[in-house]
Amino acid sequence: MNTGTQKEQLTSLRQYFDSSITRPYAFRLQQLKQLKRSILAHEQHINDALQADLKKSPEETWVTETGLLLQEISHTIKHLKQWMQPERVSTNLLNLPSSSHLYPSPLGVVLVIGPWNFPLQLLLIPVIGAIAAGNCVVMKPSEFAPATASLIEKIIAESYPPGLAMVVQGDGASVIPAMMNDFRFDHIFYTGSIPVGKAISQLAAKDLVPVTLELGGKDPCIVEKDADMKVAARRITVAKFSNAGQMCVAPDYLIVHEDVKDKLLSLMKEAIVQFYGKEPATTDGYCKIINEKRFDKLVSYLSQGNIVYGGEHDRSSLFIDPTVLDNVSLDAPVMNEEIFGPVLPVFTFRVQEEALGIIKRHPNPLSFYIFTSSRKREREWIEKVQFGNGCVNNAAWQFTNHHLPFGGIGQSGSGSYHGKKSFDVFTHKKAVMRTPAWFDPDLKYPPMKGKLKLLKFFLK
Repeated sequence: MNTGTQKEQLTSLRQYFDSSITRPYAFRLQQLKQLKRSILAHEQHINDALQADLKKSPEETWVTETGLLLQEISHTIKHLKQWMQPERVSTNLLNLPSSSHLYPSPLGVVLVIGPWNFPLQLLLIPVIGAIAAGNCVVMKPSEFAPATASLIEKIIAESYPPGLAMVVQGDGASVIPAMMNDFRFDHIFYTGSIPVGKAISQLAAKDLVPVTLELGGKDPCIVEKDADMKVAARRITVAKFSNAGQMCVAPDYLIVHEDVKDKLLSLMKEAIVQFYGKEPATTDGYCKIINEKRFDKLVSYLSQGNIVYGGEHDRSSLFIDPTVLDNVSLDAPVMNEEIFGPVLPVFTFRVQEEALGIIKRHPNPLSFYIFTSSRKREREWIEKVQFGNGCVNNAAWQFTNHHLPFGGIGQSGSGSYHGKKSFDVFTHKKAVMRTPAWFDPDLKYPPMKGKLKLLKFFLK
C-alpha cells in the first residue's frame, strides 16, 4: 500500500466516523456479532496460523487466543446497551435543582497496535472495545507473526465495511511513524515492549494524542515456606512455560524461601516432565521461539547461571527447553532485561526485606505473584509491592478474567482494559449538567456584595 492510498483510506475512516453511522446501538451490536461469526467460521484457520507462527496447539490456541476473544465479544454484546446509557451522578448543593449526567461518546478514529506473542487476541480484544464504543479502527498486527497477521486482515475485510476498519501491514518501525505523522488519531492503544512504548508515546505527544500502553517488565513470583508446594510448582510451571515463556504475564524470576527451595524445584522438574514430556522439542503442546533474533538472546542467558533443569536448544527449530537457572547474579543481563522466554532464574530469601530488595531493583512490574497460605502475609505482600495486576496462589490466569481490569503501572504501562474497561478506554464521557428554568435565584448573579455568608453555606 503506497502512502497516498493509505492517507486516503485514513481520511475515509474520518469521514465515516463524522457521518455518525457508528453511533447507534444497533450498528455497534451488528458489528460485534459479525466479528464473532467470522472468528467462529475461521477457527481452523486460526489454529493453522498460530501453529505456523508459534507452534501453538489447538488447545492452547483456544485457551489463550480464540476462547478469550469470543468471551470478550460475548460479554460486550450482553452489556453493550447498558454501557451506552447516560450515567446519572450527584449534583452539589449550589447547583440544585440541576441534574448531572455522563454521556458516553466515541473518541473518533483510533489506532490499535498488537504484539506477536498472542497476535490474535492482544490485537482484537482492544478492537472489540473500540468498535463497541462507536469508533473507527486502524489495526497494525505484528509482522513477526505473518500467518496470523494475514488472517486478521482477511477476517476484518470480511466483517467490516472499509470505512469502519482497516488493517495495515508491514514493518512497524516505519509504518507506524509514517501513519502518525500523516494523520492525527484520537487514541492509540499499544501492546508490546517498553522501548517501543516510549517511542510511540513521544510520537503521540506532539499532537496531544492520548495513549494506552500495555507493556511488560520483570514479573516476580514469591513462594513462602507455608505455600502448598505441589500446587505452586504446577501453577508456576504452566505460567512460565506456556507459549515457551513468551508472555508479558509469565513469572520472570522466582524468589522462594530458602527452607523450601529444593522441594519446590524438585516438584517443578516433575511438573515440566508431566506437562511437556522428557523431550519437549517433540511435544505438540510446547511452542517455539518467535524468531532467530529472540532465540539468540535467550540462549545467551543460559550461561549466566547454573542450569538446574533444561538448557537444551536447537536454532534450526527455534526450540529452547523449559530451563531453570540457579546461582544467577542480580547484575547479570538475564536479571536486567525482560526475559520473555522459557528461562527462569531462581533466588532465595529468609526474611521479606531480602525479597523486597530484589524486587525494588525492577520496580512497578506488570504482574506480581505470591504463593502463601497466610492471609496476613498475602496482604503484606500486596501492600508493599507496587504492581499492575497479579494472583495469590496462582500465576498468569488473572489475564483470562475479563471482570478484572488488566494493565500496568509506571514502566509497565498506563491504562487498563478487558470487559467494560475496554469500552471505557475508547469512550469520552461528556459531563453535562441540566438546569431547569423555573428556579432562578438571585444568589448567583451580581451584585455579589452581602452574599458571602450564603455562598459559604452552599459551597463548602
